[in-house]
Amino acid sequence: MSRIGNKVIVVPAGVTVNIADNNHVVVKGPKGQLEMSFNQVLDIKLEGNEIKISRPNNDMFTRKIHGTSRALLYNMVVGVNEGFQKKLEIRGVGYRAQLQGSKLVLQLGFSHNIELEIPKGLSLDVPKNTEITVSGIDKAAVGQFAAEIREFRKPEPYKGKGIRYVDEYVARKAGKTAK
Repeated sequence: MSRIGNKVIVVPAGVTVNIADNNHVVVKGPKGQLEMSFNQVLDIKLEGNEIKISRPNNDMFTRKIHGTSRALLYNMVVGVNEGFQKKLEIRGVGYRAQLQGSKLVLQLGFSHNIELEIPKGLSLDVPKNTEITVSGIDKAAVGQFAAEIREFRKPEPYKGKGIRYVDEYVARKAGKTAK
């Protein structure tokens, strides 16, 4: 029994959901539009302002995709209504970030600057040169781009230098001790 899959998704005011016969769902809201095709085994129904996802049988595959499909559809509804964001912070002497047009330029202690093209559908904000905010309506795209930025210089355990999420805890290790 899927606890998440059986939860009802409440569609907020200002968001419209269209479900085609082949489980192709289009969600439109104030921030934009997202669409996705779900497996045709599932029954997706819109009743008033509630979306219900049910499964016709208890096959292994159907049970696996039931909760996942509900979570993806819920993220679509929340994304077009509120949006998602990930905040990153940069720690380290000389480490900084800046926006140059549609590129993010990172200085992370390498011999060269790292230039990243901002993906379509995402927006970046650099309020200080040590803070980056990635925001957009697609939760997966926001998380993926934030992870790609973090991958260039993960936080190291001795001094804590690197790029980390704002709420991330980095376990610190003791350095060498003198004899």
